[in-house]
Amino acid sequence: MAKKTTIKNSDLEIAPIVFGGNVFSWTLDEKRSFEILDEFFNHGFNFIDTADIYSWWITGEIGGSEAIIGKWMKARGNRDKVIIGTKVGSEAKERPHDISRKHILKSVDESLQRLQTDYIDLYYTHFDDDKTPVEETLATYDEIVKAGKVRYIAASNVSPERLTTSFEASEKNGFPQYVALQPHYNLVERTKYETEYLSLVEKYNLSVFPYFSLAAGFLTGKYRSEADIKKSVRGEGAKRYLNEKGLGVLAALDEVSKKHGSNPATVSLAWLLAQP
Repeated sequence: MAKKTTIKNSDLEIAPIVFGGNVFSWTLDEKRSFEILDEFFNHGFNFIDTADIYSWWITGEIGGSEAIIGKWMKARGNRDKVIIGTKVGSEAKERPHDISRKHILKSVDESLQRLQTDYIDLYYTHFDDDKTPVEETLATYDEIVKAGKVRYIAASNVSPERLTTSFEASEKNGFPQYVALQPHYNLVERTKYETEYLSLVEKYNLSVFPYFSLAAGFLTGKYRSEADIKKSVRGEGAKRYLNEKGLGVLAALDEVSKKHGSNPATVSLAWLLAQP
């Protein structure tokens, strides 16, 4: 069973691997999603990440991923054993990024309904809209935390400047503080996080849960040519890494994998887990 750790500045106890749920209702139907979630949970893992908008780019409708997770938890009766992270603020259809009070209050209730639960463990600012005052967003989070709808808050695609301003506003006004950051970070996407966010993570003692930890599947090693890209509906996401740098990283992963009897995906995740 996976050894548990605690998200910093919280009492959320998790196994160190998070399942990214954007595949639910996209490349995985409900039946296959249940099978994958069962495997994940039965091996001692308990943290599932999703978002209100997953996967609107395929079906045209938001909430498909949350709905599948909610059905699974109800069918298995395991809500109290699962940590759920979901998000608010991303654009969808004709809707722009939005972290206003009105949108958050509407979205959190819709997420709770789809997830078939009365609380969300970790609620992310998915994308900043760069216009809503951070005080408005944080005051709304304070409201839904006090109402018992959300336990803790976190941030994803928020600029370093707005992230800093958010922490200052939380401290000044007694609002909840972000306890985690979900940045774009992996073996082929290191610079932005390491130069712009790492110091803030250390300053504010944040837990970090990278997205695209396998670079849209590129770090599994299954995309090594244009022909490989065309074999998968998700291949286009990895296309940008088919360059000298990306192929060099794969070559290094192949070497390390062979040395340790492993595979590129496992080595890539092990590298992330080893980062401070």
